[in-house]
Amino acid sequence: MRGGVIYYDGQFDDTRLLINLMQTAVQYGATVLNYFKVIDFLKIKNFINGVLAKDIETEKEYEIKSKVVINATGVFSDDLRKIDDSHATALVEPSRGTHIVLDQSFLPGNSAIMVPHTDDGRILFAIPWHNKVVIGTTDIPTNKHELEPRASENEIEFLLHHAAKYLTKDPSRQDILSVFSGLRPLVKSGNNENTAAISREHTINISRGGLITITGGKWTTYRKMAEDTVDQAILLAGLENKKSKTEDLKIHGFTLENLVESDLNIYGSDSIHVQMICNSNKMYELIHPKLNICKGEVIWSVRSEMSRTVEDFLARRRRALFLDAKASIEAAPIVAELMAKALGKNRNWIKLQIDNFKRTALLYLP
Repeated sequence: MRGGVIYYDGQFDDTRLLINLMQTAVQYGATVLNYFKVIDFLKIKNFINGVLAKDIETEKEYEIKSKVVINATGVFSDDLRKIDDSHATALVEPSRGTHIVLDQSFLPGNSAIMVPHTDDGRILFAIPWHNKVVIGTTDIPTNKHELEPRASENEIEFLLHHAAKYLTKDPSRQDILSVFSGLRPLVKSGNNENTAAISREHTINISRGGLITITGGKWTTYRKMAEDTVDQAILLAGLENKKSKTEDLKIHGFTLENLVESDLNIYGSDSIHVQMICNSNKMYELIHPKLNICKGEVIWSVRSEMSRTVEDFLARRRRALFLDAKASIEAAPIVAELMAKALGKNRNWIKLQIDNFKRTALLYLP
């Protein structure tokens, strides 16, 4: 080695940020619906004036009227655009990125590693995250946009092979705690529809029926994406043009206080409320020895974060499934019992939840 470069970057938990954004929206008057699916658009003279949505839990359908409908569904954007206009050409070309998770002993310390050139020219990262190490990522074009994309054997072997060159010890298949894939909503180039490219990072499309679609982009530019989209919505609906106030808006959980070092810090200013629940009725007990998650967090997620299923909590409120798939499967019965009590569900619900979660979690095992 002749030299090296060190630089500093930020780290976050995408699902926690999303939940905090939803909580912020509620604070400012938004109505947030969980487990609602748009199944059609309402129209007057071929122009969209709302959606037909179904409550997945009750199967009941609702007509929701609005001046503007914004489609921000990532890799599923084209599905909604096809409902609006069956002749709409695809905007999104999904790409699959796969990651494997290892014990932190493979990369001790707080520094990440970036490998700028692997054998096939891709960039590889090894990043400390939630007391584990995330190795990624691949970049595979795909025509499928599934809710649970699967990693290929080649991707897993690629990550293991290259990670072995830079970690403190060589990882094997048995060392993988979880393997997961995500889909990037990359925007197709050369699209001939009425598409307004606001920047190189994201694209806004307005259909003839008035459906506004925002796609592409990334988390680091989400506020700019939102501002550009709402500006278009204001024009389309003929609303009063006001300058966005969200550029410096503090989101839910923000605090200037120095939080006590704790796994509950992910809740920000809410951590004190979560701690109070954990301190009551033995809710401080862990749901699993390998998961630093106390029982009280399950109760908090039901009361304050709209958790409705075991998967909601173990995958989308806390990242247990992504950090240790086997441990999350073993923790599922305890989580189901706690959620059932909080939600007023019966034994049949508990069994169904455990079975459903295990079916999904098996996809994350190496």
